[in-house]
Amino acid sequence: MEIHQVNAKQGLQWIMSGFYLFRKTPMVWVLVCFTLILIAMSMALLPLLGKFIFTLISPVFLAGIMMGCKDMEQGKPLEIAHLFVAFKTNAAPLITIGGIYLIGQILIIGLVMLIGGSQMTDMLLYGKRVDESELMGVMSSMLTSSLIALTLSIPLMMASWFSPLLVVFHNVPPIVAMQRSFFACLKNFIPFQVYGITLIILTILSIMPYGAGLVILIPTLFASIYVSYKDIFLAEPLRFKNNLSGQDDRKANWVNASEEPSTKENEIKPESNTTENKSKESSNLVQCAHCNLSIPRNEAIQDKEHFFCSDEHRQQFQSRNKLEK
Repeated sequence: MEIHQVNAKQGLQWIMSGFYLFRKTPMVWVLVCFTLILIAMSMALLPLLGKFIFTLISPVFLAGIMMGCKDMEQGKPLEIAHLFVAFKTNAAPLITIGGIYLIGQILIIGLVMLIGGSQMTDMLLYGKRVDESELMGVMSSMLTSSLIALTLSIPLMMASWFSPLLVVFHNVPPIVAMQRSFFACLKNFIPFQVYGITLIILTILSIMPYGAGLVILIPTLFASIYVSYKDIFLAEPLRFKNNLSGQDDRKANWVNASEEPSTKENEIKPESNTTENKSKESSNLVQCAHCNLSIPRNEAIQDKEHFFCSDEHRQQFQSRNKLEK
């Protein structure tokens, strides 16, 4: 699986294509994100333990949303059930990623408290007042600790950015997935800078109207993660397909629209030939019994009455059936 290096402008493209994905079913997206936030707030009611548990399982929720994005490309609807679908397939490796991220966060917080000293810890955690003579020292320690926390948190976030998608879509082991995610972000550091700066600006604008803009920004952010994964690991834009024929409905790649070929591929074909081709393609397409991906029959792996897009999905499907029995 090759990691592609993309242009800097793709950082903006990810957000634009993510917004387009949100715009296809906005109410469902809002409902999915609201449900996730509600789960996080409910777990936060448990002192300390709730935040740890949510951090552990958050990659599972993210992977489920990414599977929903993939289903939308295949012409299927996004549903709230997508939040929990990854618990049935790849729960263990995804929770492993969450565990590594949690341990990293704990180590960073511990290092910050160690550098900041007891005075800064007491002021932040317990609201203890500090004398004016000690305030400058505390503020200096707080600034140093914040810079160290930011420096260490960025690589941890880079390692966690694509890892749930690599696990759920390519069955990559958790440690290897985090390594590939880190190097993918490092290789595309400039596009991610454009992406991050744009998100900061959009976040400020979204908070201004009493936070109402976050209703659009949060789903767009989730969708943009899927778009960036496709761009960097698959080197392709969003391609929406209808349910019947599996043919491309639209390519959501506005920035690179001028770069697409406009010769024979865009020529208008007779209506009769197009209808015949669609019927032939729809009859030759089958669905993977594990991930529901539409694939040509001659490229599929058949096992009795089921078809699979890869041998790994066939083995996972058989293992799941054995467990259910």
